[in-house]
Amino acid sequence: MSVHLQVENYVATVTLSRPDVLNAIDLATEAELQRIWSELEHRRDVRVVVLTGEGERAFCVGADLKNPATTGLEYWGAARPGGFGGIALRETLNVPVIARVNGFALGGGFEMVLGCDIVVACEEASFGLPEALVGRMPLDGGMTLLQRQIPYRKAMAMLLTGQRMSAREAADIGLVNEVVPREGLDAAVQRWVDALLACAPLSQQAIKQVVRRTSTLSPADAQALRLPALVTALQSEDAHEGVLAFQQKRKPQWQGR
Repeated sequence: MSVHLQVENYVATVTLSRPDVLNAIDLATEAELQRIWSELEHRRDVRVVVLTGEGERAFCVGADLKNPATTGLEYWGAARPGGFGGIALRETLNVPVIARVNGFALGGGFEMVLGCDIVVACEEASFGLPEALVGRMPLDGGMTLLQRQIPYRKAMAMLLTGQRMSAREAADIGLVNEVVPREGLDAAVQRWVDALLACAPLSQQAIKQVVRRTSTLSPADAQALRLPALVTALQSEDAHEGVLAFQQKRKPQWQGR
């Protein structure tokens, strides 16, 4: 299988498993990723997702260019819900997603990182959108997401020249949350997982839904929205449990309802 899904202790780990081609995504892998994200949207036993690639060289280097040949226009017109890998532009997965970047994150692989909420990278990791170098464009989120997440001229330099950015550089401009030696990558990811699991899952889902769906609205228009996840969280048992646990000076027991 080109993608592995493991769910344990409320954490779903999605691993791209094509290390021989630097975890490039072919049509079959894309279809499997779409299936996995759709499944995770409906699972009540998942509160955090970790997305990573197998091996030590690459997180993902984007589309497998050995796919059946298509023109750029045909590729652009094809249906890919959620952007590259089903995650770059996905708006319906409300649980937090951590990108565990273990190497190259290039092209569509970088677009997948841009679609995650928390990014933890090893020191050897690098990021780039090389599409312009091969006569293509980052059509699945790169052109629309990167400019919103880092300074404009940094984004344009990457987009227009295809130049790569190191993990340290990415951290310096806020694209990456934490950079660690490779041997400390799993421990760092686990710290973030633990921090996320310590919070109320319905509150997190509401926060993510509001942030993702109001980023282009004025503050007043965004404040006026009554999104479903927000209403659910405000009416939840966990909302009562959080206050009660604080009053009783104990850790809250989240039920996700």
